[in-house]
Amino acid sequence: MSQAPRKIVHVAAAVITRPDGSFLLGQRAPDTFYPGYWEFPGGKVEPGETPRDALVRELDEELGMKVDVAWPWIVREHEYEHAHVSLHFFEVPAWRGDIHDKVHSALAWQHADAMDVGPMLPANGPILKALRLPRTMGITHAAEAGVNAQLAQLDEALAGGLKLVQLREAALPTAEREAFAHAVVGRCHAAGALVVVNDDAALARSIGADGLHLPARRLAEIGARPDFEWVGASCHNRAELEKAAALGLDYALLGAVKPTQSHPGQAGLGWDAFGKLVERLPLPVLALGGLTPNDLSDAKAAGAHGIAGIRAIWG
Repeated sequence: MSQAPRKIVHVAAAVITRPDGSFLLGQRAPDTFYPGYWEFPGGKVEPGETPRDALVRELDEELGMKVDVAWPWIVREHEYEHAHVSLHFFEVPAWRGDIHDKVHSALAWQHADAMDVGPMLPANGPILKALRLPRTMGITHAAEAGVNAQLAQLDEALAGGLKLVQLREAALPTAEREAFAHAVVGRCHAAGALVVVNDDAALARSIGADGLHLPARRLAEIGARPDFEWVGASCHNRAELEKAAALGLDYALLGAVKPTQSHPGQAGLGWDAFGKLVERLPLPVLALGGLTPNDLSDAKAAGAHGIAGIRAIWG
């Protein structure tokens, strides 16, 4: 006889962040499941609680923290030997009180790209990769701005801290496009930034890019994740977002949130609709469309990982 599905246990988990990009982890105590493993602070959602309510309570009980800001982030399910858990992750960038741990063996502030504690709970592998994804993406438009002007804008943005660039240049002639792409990768990698190429896997491989970005029409065609370290997709509705998640992509773009120059007279989704579309997704989503760096907090409050843009990102 087949076993009945196990009841899902809902858990609230906190990515407690500091301005330097580090986040807090706790080491599980000896008398718990997976003793000695590291995890994000949080705990079980009790009957009558929302995941956010549970997060606020658990962080107070575990760490003595009074949460000021908790942004919804991603939701992932995992089958452990002892439970089927649904993990509701929130980013917590602001709180009151000194942190005094009451349940873990140890605490540690970590950076996702330079971890020095382990092992992590098995459910957290994709979370750590998602935390390596920068919060702002710049999308190139050299065919419109001019190659030299775009490279100058790129240099300035990289100097200002930009760490993620989507190369989208279908309108450039082939030779000029390849030369521009090599220049972008060289500059970005020298600055520690990631480059994903829009809809051209061969070009992405030839220039040593970090990944591939799929337009929505390409996302609709494929049945398996392309073989790159980083793969994302442009999405416009829940069905496309769910397919990106089902393929195991690393991120999605969703928009347009606000009216844009490229679609004059067309209303944007707005933050409320954006938030509903990204609820309970297991992958980070970048908001797109008419946004500037000043919109980053509003984007995170609506459940976005960050923002993506063209003109506003290049100043």
